[in-house]
Amino acid sequence: MLAGRGAASGSARDRTASALPSAASGEGVLSMPPLLAAEGRVEVSGGAMERLKQRRDFLAAAAGASVSTPGFVVQERRRADGGPARVGLTVSRKVGGAVERNRLRRQLREIVRLSAATSLNAGSDYVLVGRRAALEIPFVKLTADFAGALKRLGKRRAGVPGTRGRQTSLADQSRQ
Repeated sequence: MLAGRGAASGSARDRTASALPSAASGEGVLSMPPLLAAEGRVEVSGGAMERLKQRRDFLAAAAGASVSTPGFVVQERRRADGGPARVGLTVSRKVGGAVERNRLRRQLREIVRLSAATSLNAGSDYVLVGRRAALEIPFVKLTADFAGALKRLGKRRAGVPGTRGRQTSLADQSRQ
């Protein structure tokens, strides 16, 4: 038993290697599902996805197709390389203070993580631009909005009539 004032503090210095759960004992360690462990595979959450980090990538995505939802805007740009999908998040100071912006950024990151394996197209760059209204919208609704936005982007990519994009329609072309 530890003695003195520090013993009751619960700080990290009070914990020794013997007090922490060890991987050998299996105590406190998350294990893989039996089927995956038996096959030697590791479960990957979210699929292959990378982050957008450079300004030019954000600007290129802004020039592509975009879809608005009440909580955010999704911008997409198709790349020619066919690599994994890349995602960038941006939440401006107009949204609120640092706490609010970070909360919204965490929510958007989780929405992307949950849908990355099934919804994001390889060879595309996506940018999510957070809006202030997203702070009041429940997470489930934001997730549904993201899935709907990706479907709308897919329709625009396929050239389905009735979906607005940055391309000019035949009526607009005849006016020019």
